[in-house]
Amino acid sequence: MIKLFKTLKPYRLAILAVLVLVFLQSMGDLYLPTLMSDIVDEGIVQGNRSLIWKIGGLMLLVAGGGALCSVIASFLSAKVAAGFGKDTRSRMFNHVENFTLHEFDKLGTASLITRTTNDITQVQTVLTMMLRMMIGAPMMMIGGIIMAVSEDAKLSLIFVVVIPVLVGVILFIGMRGLPLFKAIQVKLDKLNLVLREHLTGIRVIRSFNRIEHENRRFSEANRDLTDTAIKVNKIMAGLMPIMMLVMNFSMIAILYFGGLRIDDGNLRVGSLMAFIQYAMQIMFSLIMVSMMFVLIPRASASALRINEVLDMQPEIIDPTQSELQKTATATHEDGRDGLRGFVEFDNVSFSYPGAEQPALSGISFNARPGEVTAIIGGTGSGKSTLLSLIPRFYDVNEGTVRVDGVDVRDMTQEELRNKIGYIPQKAVLFTGTINENIRYGKEDATEEEILHASRVAQAFDFVSAMKDGFESEIAQGGNNVSGGQKQRLSIARALIRKPEVYLFDDSFSALDFKTDAKLRAALKSETTESTVLIVAQRVSTVMDADRIIVIDDGEVVGIGNHRELLNSSEVYREIVSSQLSEEEIA
Repeated sequence: MIKLFKTLKPYRLAILAVLVLVFLQSMGDLYLPTLMSDIVDEGIVQGNRSLIWKIGGLMLLVAGGGALCSVIASFLSAKVAAGFGKDTRSRMFNHVENFTLHEFDKLGTASLITRTTNDITQVQTVLTMMLRMMIGAPMMMIGGIIMAVSEDAKLSLIFVVVIPVLVGVILFIGMRGLPLFKAIQVKLDKLNLVLREHLTGIRVIRSFNRIEHENRRFSEANRDLTDTAIKVNKIMAGLMPIMMLVMNFSMIAILYFGGLRIDDGNLRVGSLMAFIQYAMQIMFSLIMVSMMFVLIPRASASALRINEVLDMQPEIIDPTQSELQKTATATHEDGRDGLRGFVEFDNVSFSYPGAEQPALSGISFNARPGEVTAIIGGTGSGKSTLLSLIPRFYDVNEGTVRVDGVDVRDMTQEELRNKIGYIPQKAVLFTGTINENIRYGKEDATEEEILHASRVAQAFDFVSAMKDGFESEIAQGGNNVSGGQKQRLSIARALIRKPEVYLFDDSFSALDFKTDAKLRAALKSETTESTVLIVAQRVSTVMDADRIIVIDDGEVVGIGNHRELLNSSEVYREIVSSQLSEEEIA
């Protein structure tokens, strides 16, 4: 947690103010028993009413000042903690934005959500209490001991026995609770994962009548979390009774030995009352510390999980400014400044982390502006993987991927992706209007541009038929539109930015043949100056492409147009014959 709290520098003035206010409140609380002792010994015993009124008024003033300090300190500590939570969430979100797909796979979406929400909230809650209790409690305990010793040093020897017992109990229970709190956060990840899969896959679950199975999965994860929570709470539940037991025995000892000292004339009644108040303050300060020990282990476990994310460095990073300048100079000297959208793979190989076999091996080809390059192959052959190397979702292990003659690793990710219009295999829409979803590709797009992009993507007709047209709301995950409609809106989103390179990752799979043909015809006139790469399963989608690349088991086994590949590539012939009749092939 200390590492996280280093980010509190912007709030140092507010924290300083909290420290000062808590100090003043503690001093006021420590002063009140002394004033009460004076009222009893100097006022009540001696019948001095004016002194009683005078000291009583002072007590009211001190109590009122302490209450005011407490209110302001609580407000400032809550403000600091809320600001810390906001800043940490933003910092974590921005850091995760730079992760590669490998880092996402490694941590898991459900875990990242838990760490960004629940874990940060745990640390934020503890910070609020720390600013109030972890500072106020030591002040009260140390000050109470000093004041109690000043009242009666011999009677204060009771604390020599009591305080080590209380501290030992707190440490013992805290050490036993910490591992369990860590386990709770991991099991909360598991529960979130099961819940997320259930909610996103509800259609599949219902269609296969697997509701009971999912209920059992959720119940198991829920029971596991509950059992661990009960176990840790049983441990923590013993803390308060033990504290109260020790405190009550301490009071008995103070009253017994204090009464003896009053009989001997070594202690006055008012001083004993003040001593009891100081003892209560010392005990309650330790109880506050024990309450912190209930929360700190869980917050500590959460802080470790937050730091694990923040310390994880993305595998893909942008080149430095000097490297960018060298690349710009080399590109200018090569005379490649005029290139727009030229994509080149030069002996590229790539393996997923931990995989036994490479996903791609020795891939070499180029895709030129104004041409359509199609990639086809069997399931799992590496088509989508190949496409994901261009926007640098992953970095190649060997070889080079170039865009406009420049290695993609020598560009900033923002510069590279500004050149690309990407339509993923699984169409993704965001909550909001259709207008907002299309404008996602270009924030300052005009209404005319939106209408044009939707017409080219064959989305205009079905959008216009909706009740609110382009202002129609898209539900979470785009569940209120069909798969084909989602694909067309995703294509419109890419078209509106007019990129140098279009990447269609099996983006026509949900379209009927008629819409597919109309869309490809419209794209021809729209992408005359851009490079188009299409990954597809359908032969009908790729047969008109200028160049078709056939991939099998991660290797290029054929390059050419439809007619050339029919004659030269056995893999391509097998794919064609499995989809088209003899008449269609002829």
